[in-house]
Amino acid sequence: MRIPADRGKRWKRRERSGRLAARWRGVLALLAGALPALTFPLPGLWWLAGVCLVPWLLLVRSAGTARRAALEGWLGGTGYMLAVHHWLMPSLHVFIVLLAALLGLLWAPWGLLVRRTLGGPLSAPAAVRAIVLVPCGWLMTELIRSWEALGGPWGLLGASQWQVGPALRVASVGGVWLVSLVVVAMNTAAALLFLAPAARTTAVVCLVVGGLAVGATARWAPRPKESGTARIAVVQPGVFDGPHGPERRLAASERLTGALAGRDPDLVVWGESSVGVDLARRPDVAGRIAALSRRVGADVLVNVDTRQTDRSGRTGIFKSAVLVGPDGPTGDRYDKMRLVPFGEYVPARPVLGWATSMGRAAGEDRLRGARQVTMAVPGAGGGHGLRIGPMVCFESAFPDMSRRLAQHGAGLLVAQSSTSSFQHSWAPWQHASLGALRAAETGRPMVHATLTGVSTAYGPSGARTGTPLGTRTGGAAVFDVPLATGTTLYVRLGDWPLRGAAAVLALFCVYEAARSLAGRSRGVRRAKTSAGPVRDRSPR
Repeated sequence: MRIPADRGKRWKRRERSGRLAARWRGVLALLAGALPALTFPLPGLWWLAGVCLVPWLLLVRSAGTARRAALEGWLGGTGYMLAVHHWLMPSLHVFIVLLAALLGLLWAPWGLLVRRTLGGPLSAPAAVRAIVLVPCGWLMTELIRSWEALGGPWGLLGASQWQVGPALRVASVGGVWLVSLVVVAMNTAAALLFLAPAARTTAVVCLVVGGLAVGATARWAPRPKESGTARIAVVQPGVFDGPHGPERRLAASERLTGALAGRDPDLVVWGESSVGVDLARRPDVAGRIAALSRRVGADVLVNVDTRQTDRSGRTGIFKSAVLVGPDGPTGDRYDKMRLVPFGEYVPARPVLGWATSMGRAAGEDRLRGARQVTMAVPGAGGGHGLRIGPMVCFESAFPDMSRRLAQHGAGLLVAQSSTSSFQHSWAPWQHASLGALRAAETGRPMVHATLTGVSTAYGPSGARTGTPLGTRTGGAAVFDVPLATGTTLYVRLGDWPLRGAAAVLALFCVYEAARSLAGRSRGVRRAKTSAGPVRDRSPR
């Protein structure tokens, strides 16, 4: 049978237009996935968070097949990862695209879930099911990609609400995870407003109920009680490049610290990698910092980035928070535990070691600390003493680390950071904003001190205290940080939103499996019924 020429041409035109439409949908998925990045600093369009996922949700919902929905979930996730990590391009170059594509695969199952819950006819129960399941699926994706080896929890959607008071109160109940859950639920309800009338009514009701629940949380959730004030000084020397950069940075830090004399700080905090020598092997440097402590009248928390030996006898490059008092190092030392992939170590170096030749990946792996510690600062907090919980660099992105420090008695969280490699990007402001979430989650104030900005402080509620030192500022500042007693629900209950989301998805999977098996059983019974009784057709 021959196909008419005109019909064959029509089929080819349809095939070409279909391929073109698929390509455009792929581009739209990338852009829709990148849209939520605008809610983070520096753009700071936090108010966009309630609708930033709507284009992506509607696009995936309209996918013709499950395979297409998974593809558009993957492409959107790739766009999201590229957008929130774009400042890593000078360090990783084209490798960042590969990493984003690998991490974006985590959103492929979420795309399937979106199509399954939003793709069919939407009754009121189906709309409620979507508002529950889609956020749970997103939360599981955020949990998996927050694993340290996959880059850590940078760019969690809930972290975009760091300056919204009600969101911070929600964080005190369930951490940044609960904020993400609420934000994605809002987006799902907003997407339903574009669909069937029954779904719209349900969406409006859910939005009203959700708003009332957030308001009640902000009003009635337990609040730690303020108990005095600590004067915390941060020293931000600025950028010093070149072969003598570490020596110049140390000299600038000493000069700025000396200028704090007479301002009565309780503690002076230097940024990450502020000291480039081992204080145990350089007593002259340790003596100079001790002299500064006596002059200022406060202990100095420095950060040593060099080859050292820890208490277990391991020798290598550690990044260590070291407390120095009037008589020298106090013996309190915290070695960074969670390292930045490629920046401080190369995962599977025998396989991926070639990445060091393409960017600024670590030439030698740093060693990890064994445990978190708290340090006693006598005389701080109105003379009653204060325990501080140090973290280094992007450890402030991990909710469990600050929560554990609060459980161990830390009255003040301190993050020492350096973003000099990304000075003119969004990274410094995004990093500094994480302190608001950690403070709100734990009910403990937090100080974020960096070499090059942004250095700032937050009170126990997550509200900013004082004026931050920006990326173009070199100097020292003293923050009057309110202290607090008591604990938040998040400190007591932990990551219950994650456990709840996992349980909901497990129940949904069991339901879908049972439904599928029941459908197969009905199909087999119908086939047997339609076939009728089997007759014996053998010859006699």
